Amino acid sequence: MTETILRSFGQSTEPLLIVHGGAGHRSTPLTSDGTASAHAALEKILEAGYSVLSAGGSAVDAVVAAVRELEDAPDFNAGHGAALTASGTVELDASIMAGDGRSGAVTGVSTARNPISVARAVMDKTDHLLFATPTHEQLSKWDVETVDPEYFITEKRREELATFQKQPDALLQHGTVGAVARDADGNLAAATSTGGIVNQEPGRVGDTPLVGAGTFADDGTVAVSCTGTGEVFMTEVAAHSVHDRVSLGGASPNEAAVAVLDRIAIRGGMGGMIVIPTSGTGLAAYNSGDMFYGSFDSTGTYTHV
Repeated sequence: MTETILRSFGQSTEPLLIVHGGAGHRSTPLTSDGTASAHAALEKILEAGYSVLSAGGSAVDAVVAAVRELEDAPDFNAGHGAALTASGTVELDASIMAGDGRSGAVTGVSTARNPISVARAVMDKTDHLLFATPTHEQLSKWDVETVDPEYFITEKRREELATFQKQPDALLQHGTVGAVARDADGNLAAATSTGGIVNQEPGRVGDTPLVGAGTFADDGTVAVSCTGTGEVFMTEVAAHSVHDRVSLGGASPNEAAVAVLDRIAIRGGMGGMIVIPTSGTGLAAYNSGDMFYGSFDSTGTYTHV
């Protein structure tokens, strides 16, 4: 079984932001330009999220700010630059959860520039939790910015799809972005967004828009955002399982994250997660070969590409 890599961030109850840009094996090593681009993007993303926290803003606002930037960056698989379905189209998913239980999620979006903004609107402006392919009228009513579906498609993703269809490799099907935060009041939040997996069948839904599987937050325990083999993260109810192990089993967040990723590996999956507890250090953990991630706390930023 692949060893889980752990990295810790922050301390005490100070404001803390951790983001990820997806876990998994890379088809080719990053070029120097690719490394520089991903690093610069993560720095901008962390600045956007932590500026909210440093100004006394909420954890919810911080994770939305960070994930919007992740969705706008073509370096990652969400929003602009998302993976393409077998038909060459985009189907975008996102979810958000506040530590007090409020949640919102969306699946199958193809015209909302920032799917996480749709998830936030579902949480704040409706009596429901999950919407599938919301209409243009609904997006307009929720004041969500829309774009032509071509906006999301990049030449890099077209080439990726063509290469995959010639020589499929399930190890290279990955990519999700997410953020977790703890604000100055000790409140937690988590948000996750994705373009799915390259060459997925149209209509396929992974763990990202499912609260409890890809995203979970509870002010009494942890905030979690996941990335990896979505089908296995769903069967393991991965994000909520970390919460359960901390709340009911008395595990530390590190122990809980490793235990959940071990179960995912046993079931033939792989991936990673970022976790922030109510107090103490947050973490990035993965058993997938690599993961984009970064953190911002009172000591400054850290990025891993």
